[in-house]
Amino acid sequence: MPSVIHIENATVYLSGRRVLKDIRWQVERGGRYFILGANGAGKTTLVRMLLGYAWPLFGATVEVLGKRFGGVNLQELRRHIAWVSPLMHRWLGDRDWTGREMVLSGPDATIGLFRTPTEAEEVRAAELMESLRATDLMERPVSVMSSGEQVKVLIARALMTDPELMILDEPSVFLDIAGREFLLRTIAELAAARPKLTLVFITQRIEDILPEFTRGMILREGEILADGPREEVLTEPLLNEAFGMNIRLIPGRNGRLWSVIE
Repeated sequence: MPSVIHIENATVYLSGRRVLKDIRWQVERGGRYFILGANGAGKTTLVRMLLGYAWPLFGATVEVLGKRFGGVNLQELRRHIAWVSPLMHRWLGDRDWTGREMVLSGPDATIGLFRTPTEAEEVRAAELMESLRATDLMERPVSVMSSGEQVKVLIARALMTDPELMILDEPSVFLDIAGREFLLRTIAELAAARPKLTLVFITQRIEDILPEFTRGMILREGEILADGPREEVLTEPLLNEAFGMNIRLIPGRNGRLWSVIE
């Protein structure tokens, strides 16, 4: 099966400091992959590299969706990558955009709608929001939505371009328990409804990793500590090393793992 992400020998420096070291990583098409790590592990820089906003040292190979960086139009490539981050809702500006307007801004890669959408776009936006069980958010101002509802709108916005790859960049970081569970149910439903969509889920919370994410990576201080099947990566010894704490894992009936510090 062809790789959606293929990285070899990628080392990244930012402001003179090494942030990633010798990253080697592959994700197959349709894969569900998690990236776990503490703050400062290099997760954000890895996402920036995938989007072409951070560049590795000479000699690295970075290919996304079969396109090798250095010989591809990155702006065009980004149209096929859906990046969902809770930070995006901070860019709303002065206007109080509705959920509908935010979703319809997806094809233009803007935060808010600045043109009259086509009839086909209106239909697609409505269908996406219905599929996410979020029709009630269409006419609601984004500013009064909960954080979980805002991320749901951002997922619909990202799907407007029918992406091949979706990067969920710590989407639950600002959510309370109810909002987090609401969002994780949405992600599970999305994974079930779109089997061909490649999903990469970045998190620092072990309990957020749904059973749908069958392969994963642990980053520690810019290096890959572990990479492989879920059951080989999410182990107590590796997590203890990654977070520098004595972590005990408790399996839940829903297939997720819960951590206890001893």
